[in-house]
Amino acid sequence: MVSLDHEAKEKLIRFALDQGFDDVRISSADFGSAPGENLENFLKENRHGDMDWLLAKKDWRQHPQSLWGEARSAIMVGLNYGPSRDPRALADHPERGIISVYAQGKDYHDVVKKRLKRIARWMVQEFGADVKVFVDTAPVMEKPLAAAAGLGWQGKHTNLLSRRFGSWLFLGAILTTADITPDAPETGDCGRCTACLDACPTNAFPAPYQLDARRCISYLTIETRAHIPREFRAPMENRIYGCDDCLAACPWNKFAKASREMAFLPRSELTAPRLADLAALDDTAFREVFSGSPIKRLGRNRFVRNVLIALGNAGDKRHKRVAERLLEDESPIVRLAAVWALSRLADPAGFIALYESRYETETDPDVRAEWKISRQEKQ
Repeated sequence: MVSLDHEAKEKLIRFALDQGFDDVRISSADFGSAPGENLENFLKENRHGDMDWLLAKKDWRQHPQSLWGEARSAIMVGLNYGPSRDPRALADHPERGIISVYAQGKDYHDVVKKRLKRIARWMVQEFGADVKVFVDTAPVMEKPLAAAAGLGWQGKHTNLLSRRFGSWLFLGAILTTADITPDAPETGDCGRCTACLDACPTNAFPAPYQLDARRCISYLTIETRAHIPREFRAPMENRIYGCDDCLAACPWNKFAKASREMAFLPRSELTAPRLADLAALDDTAFREVFSGSPIKRLGRNRFVRNVLIALGNAGDKRHKRVAERLLEDESPIVRLAAVWALSRLADPAGFIALYESRYETETDPDVRAEWKISRQEKQ
């Protein structure tokens, strides 16, 4: 087994920081049983919704050494993506879509993974240890590992909180067979503060430090492939990809600084896009607009679904024709959202006329049900 002394550990941390990370700390690969037990309870309560991949790989995810038994240490890195302004400001501009801060620049998975791989290659050459690199998509719980390493602590919103960067850190992990003296865990505390819980538009936190993903706007707009439940459509307002409200509300953000990472600088077309323009995107245009962005993985149909709900919430009747055109869309998920948007944009007589001309030719049972419910509401 390879063991790194204090000098080698410091050399490793300096090299990792030189790759552009804002914080680097070390934890043991064994973070105890509590994170796995919390995951088990989360899954038993079905709070994962239709994120079946969490259930499918839960045994690996419960503990790093379940995934890789030879792992002894974890190099945990943090990369600041703090915004230069409050991401909640666009709530006052309902004709514009709100895209989560993390998705306004380049895909962080690509940025972080490239740097982690450079560190991993260097470790193999320098120390001869085996390594594995993880960024979010693999079955590794980065937040408990980051907390164990001292990058921060998990706040009541379940995300990592940092004394230096608030709620705005991308995380990455390198598991290694090298034995490295771990750093002390962070001893931060949220105290009696409930700012993040109070800020949630859909009451997605059953209790402090617990999340019901099925109620979370980030889950609803990014993860679920189903129709968004009616009870959550109005609270979404103009959030079309993710939700930063619980992160932005945290008082620890007073210590945060705007990211200096060029890759995460917001693209102008993603900071305050016009909903009407986004609703008009076909698949080709969607792929072009969101090339290099994590939004591209969502796919055009689910994205336009989100946009139509935001258009309905904006209530600008000038957008009625935009929604009407999408009643002809090939995707049922788009057509259903268009029906709901029109129930908010059309006057009662106009909506009933649309119902009478469209209902009988609609073949999807969910869309037909949406027509019926919306018609009853308009009568």
